[in-house]
Amino acid sequence: MRKPRTVTAKTATEVALSVDQIHERILTAILEHRLPPGTQLVEHRLAELFEVSRTKIREAIGRLVHDRIATNFPNRGAFITSPTPEEAREVFATRRLIEPELARLAARQATARQIATLRSHVAREARARAGSNPYALMPLTGEFHLLIAEIAGNGFLARTLRELESLTCLSIILYDAPGSESCPQDEHERLLAAIEARDTEGAAALMLHHLAHIERGLKLAPRIEESRSLEDAFR
Repeated sequence: MRKPRTVTAKTATEVALSVDQIHERILTAILEHRLPPGTQLVEHRLAELFEVSRTKIREAIGRLVHDRIATNFPNRGAFITSPTPEEAREVFATRRLIEPELARLAARQATARQIATLRSHVAREARARAGSNPYALMPLTGEFHLLIAEIAGNGFLARTLRELESLTCLSIILYDAPGSESCPQDEHERLLAAIEARDTEGAAALMLHHLAHIERGLKLAPRIEESRSLEDAFR
């Protein structure tokens, strides 16, 4: 009689942990400063840490590369993208060209449901600010801008902004000046109020001011990258 197959801890983990979950865990570690820009994403070590196949790790890293969160270098592997000061400036220059128009469009055509979604999101940001994890706020503040892009209804610009948002997060992680607040709560609240009031030009002006404020909070000068092991990041 054939013995029943033994389900090991590793097998159970592989069944439970999807590529989406692996991608989310790596991305969260980056946004929470546990994996700094410049860190190499070594496939076999990540496979051991997550107890999954290298195929799953490769696919998760591929998604990060697609979103510009990671960069593949021939014969070296994938590393978390590390924008230079000049690249960070270019990201903000591009956002200043795109986002005022997105805010203008959102103010012109936002539905009551979309405005309610924005209001709920701003409330989530407020709760995150009051919480114990200082890094939980960053993905939420970025998502606020992406919600405005979705409301604007221009799919191409929304996709472009998603890529720019990823690079912005990495720039903030690298260059955020001590004591600065990269995305002040009241500025998102004022943007929401302008969109709700159908104030198209006011929303555009507030967005331009907001982006300039974020960039001014960065110390855009060359710096030595931190080094941290993958094992420490996922303990």
